[in-house]
Amino acid sequence: MAAYKQPCIHCGTFIESDARICTSCGSMSPFGYLCPSCHRPVQKGQAMCAGCKRPLYVPCPTCGAQTFVQERCEACGSGLMVYCENKRCNALQFFQNTKCTVCGKKIKARIGGR
Repeated sequence: MAAYKQPCIHCGTFIESDARICTSCGSMSPFGYLCPSCHRPVQKGQAMCAGCKRPLYVPCPTCGAQTFVQERCEACGSGLMVYCENKRCNALQFFQNTKCTVCGKKIKARIGGR
């Protein structure tokens, strides 16, 4: 079967179209952005998710600047993801999520001790 490649929206590297992570830059959303709460596709510039009405611009816990809900802050570059504390899951989650979107376990860890 032929393998089709698409460019990562973050770094431009061509990767397999069914990839879940960019092997070049490490982005977990190489072809588009997803709402961190309901995983519906979203675009930069939208104020809120059409599916769950979650705000898509939030203050960064490190620098306080408004940033889009993605893996890193647009202003300071600090990570906005935390790991689920369930040892069987350990999925990366957006820092504002109160429970894991994969296993449902409550998330206690916060960036910067919040």
